[in-house]
Amino acid sequence: MVLIPLLLGTGVTGINMIRTLQTVQLARDAGHMYAKGVDFSQPGNQTILVDLGSNLGLSSTAGQGTAVVILSSLIYVDKNQCAAVGAVDGSGNPTSACTNYTKWVFTQRLEIGNTSVRSSNYGSPLTTGPDPVTVNSTTGQISQQTYVTNAGDVATFSGVNPYQVVNGNVEGLPSGQLLYVAEAGSLGFNMPPFVSNACAYSWGFF
Repeated sequence: MVLIPLLLGTGVTGINMIRTLQTVQLARDAGHMYAKGVDFSQPGNQTILVDLGSNLGLSSTAGQGTAVVILSSLIYVDKNQCAAVGAVDGSGNPTSACTNYTKWVFTQRLEIGNTSVRSSNYGSPLTTGPDPVTVNSTTGQISQQTYVTNAGDVATFSGVNPYQVVNGNVEGLPSGQLLYVAEAGSLGFNMPPFVSNACAYSWGFF
């Protein structure tokens, strides 16, 4: 009466620990390749990623499988970004037209696998509403005009800011440098009442 439930609970926990480790490795491998310039909008490169995530049920078909990989490139909007789209005054200072000044924004978003498994911890470009963000359906790219001026493209960082200016001092990544974020999520093994709604998640900055 005691040992059998204990054995079952231990088994389920062990399986989910293995899936968690596999999810961490998938996010790490995907992020390394993404940051080094691998174009995951190409079917051939997606196949490589699917092979890496095969144990988790990752599929290149949208909405299929039991895992997802979310890849994002972001940039910090500074004066140079505002100037590039003409959103500065005669002195080179950002105007109100530079909506996302001093914010991190998405320049690309790719999602591979079943997006219902897990959403990003860092938000997503808002593609609906009165002023939707236009994301290229093939490459996932977002134009500079859009990511500088559209408030719906701002990323969410909770407790982490890779680049900021505090009391005149720059902290974090150099301004203008792309930040690559790789996230992976996978459904775990459920056995109520021991484990319910199991989902492993991992992320990394590159």
